[in-house]
Amino acid sequence: MANGKHPETEGEHIVALYGHITGVKKDVDQIRCTQRYIHEDIEKLGGKVDKIYWVLLATVGTVAMFLIEKFLR
Repeated sequence: MANGKHPETEGEHIVALYGHITGVKKDVDQIRCTQRYIHEDIEKLGGKVDKIYWVLLATVGTVAMFLIEKFLR
């Protein structure tokens, strides 16, 4: 045990196991919560990347149209 005491009876073992299970449940809940926030941040980042992609695509299209106009004159 973490505190240095070892359970002597079955009841003490059950209480100790219940404490460990409760700690594990809290850890799992914390991981789930963190995972949800990470997923949301990745989705937001994907949206920003899409915006940058469209801006670059529009810029390249504008430059291409400008060059085509210059060559046709």
